[in-house]
Amino acid sequence: MRNYVFCILLLCLPGLTMAQGYSDFAKQTARLQALAKANPQFVKLRSLTKTSGGKDIWQITLGTGKVDEKPAIVVVGGVEGSHVLGTELAIGFAESIINAAGSDSIKSLLEKTSLYVFPNMSPDAMEQYFAAVKYERQGNATQTDDDRDAKTNEDGFEDLDGNGRITWMRVESPIGEYKIHPDDPRVLVKADPAKGEKGKYLLFSEGTDNDRDGIFNEDGEGGVYFNKNFSFKHPSFTPGAGEMPVSEIETRALVDYLFERPNVYAVLSFGTNNNLSTPIAFSPQGVAQTIITGWYEADTKINSMVSELYNKTTGYKDAPKTTSTGGDFMSWSYFHYGRYSFSTPGWWVPKTKPDSARNEKAFTVEDASANFLRWSGQQAISGVFSEWKPIQHPDFPDQKVEVGGVSPFVMSTPPIGLVPDIIKKNSLFIMKLAGLQPQLELSGLKTEKLGNGLTRITVDVLNTGALASHSKIGDRSYWVKRVVVKLNAGKNQTVVSGKKNQVLNSLDGNSSQRISWLVKGAGKLTVEAGSPTTGSKSIDVTL
Repeated sequence: MRNYVFCILLLCLPGLTMAQGYSDFAKQTARLQALAKANPQFVKLRSLTKTSGGKDIWQITLGTGKVDEKPAIVVVGGVEGSHVLGTELAIGFAESIINAAGSDSIKSLLEKTSLYVFPNMSPDAMEQYFAAVKYERQGNATQTDDDRDAKTNEDGFEDLDGNGRITWMRVESPIGEYKIHPDDPRVLVKADPAKGEKGKYLLFSEGTDNDRDGIFNEDGEGGVYFNKNFSFKHPSFTPGAGEMPVSEIETRALVDYLFERPNVYAVLSFGTNNNLSTPIAFSPQGVAQTIITGWYEADTKINSMVSELYNKTTGYKDAPKTTSTGGDFMSWSYFHYGRYSFSTPGWWVPKTKPDSARNEKAFTVEDASANFLRWSGQQAISGVFSEWKPIQHPDFPDQKVEVGGVSPFVMSTPPIGLVPDIIKKNSLFIMKLAGLQPQLELSGLKTEKLGNGLTRITVDVLNTGALASHSKIGDRSYWVKRVVVKLNAGKNQTVVSGKKNQVLNSLDGNSSQRISWLVKGAGKLTVEAGSPTTGSKSIDVTL
């Protein structure tokens, strides 16, 4: 790996205090426009399209020279509308790079690598974080009939206790599935009948059953989820998936943009999917199918290497386990776009040890909400929990109903004071990932005179980067351009043996492939090798 001095710079960057809190869409736009205006030599800003809600999908290109002709990394935030941190990480990454662009190391990086940043792919949904009534919205502004009753937006959330937050309702019931957490009475956990446990509560999101179909809040404002609208294992006919894969304006705009850029070798997205803390395991059954559903073994080894780099760089531990559910951007980027695809939440609630000074004891039942409440208590973070409050509920007239629980967003959105350090750690990782990029070299040129005007030419095509020239799955994809080796012979030269143009499959990191030709004639010719993801090199040969 290249030893970038800018790694030190990123750890001491000024200007990331964010004293005013998380940025809404208007502030995000202002930050991006200011960054582009002040740094036109490094930053190009464009609007790919507008969502159905009328919000721009911004795209930033960081780099110098002919950016679309250099190896590139894609960075995507706002993969999920409720993951507000992801947009801050994407914008903060761009700002931190440009803030350090005066250093020789950053200039060198931007000369070698292009960075395509999409700060927020879910601006319609993200704005719910800043609304008068907060709830974790995923869908855009497209009108949808999620319960397929020929009506739209007829059963949304209601703020029954008037605190501006949509939390939970617990309803006492003899058929309840939930019980009180044995170590924290604020939290409900599922009862386990196999252990003889009996539930006491039914649990619903806060609201009423407006359309009387027995389901709460299943068809409210907020239509198609960006992270369910992609073509790999598209979860058709499920809420948020859209009528078909890539049905949404913003999804299509991103897909078109990426397919037009064969120089991309890796995609990093910020969202709840996470193959950086724990890499994807190789599944022989997954790659044996006609339509493969598992990563190739060579690609899982790359994932493991990059995962180790992420964990060492950030120092994060105890990441929550996640599974891709289909239609998600991370899976599409690998299976259908053919690139190395990495995803991380960027931060999660640390696993908390009991504080003896607070008379805390180890949990007898592990639970994410209980762990979060303990952590937030130790950090003196307020406003993260609403005490359970009895209400009169029209759908449960003869039962005890209480509203309360953990507030929306708080378990994935850290206090703003923690964000600058989170940005630095994740930005540092992306820069180290750029240091692994494939890089082509030509070496070991040898010419042998064989008589009768014949010369054997031998050259080694090297990949000196740690990543392969392209992913193994890329060998199956038209959209992934391979390394092409060309022998550019003159008019008085004849290639007797060997192909003038040779296409190589994925060339592993720190490896080489020897190629030879038999040429008749005299004079000079050129050997050229390259691909969009590796760059190009040439060498002159005298026969």
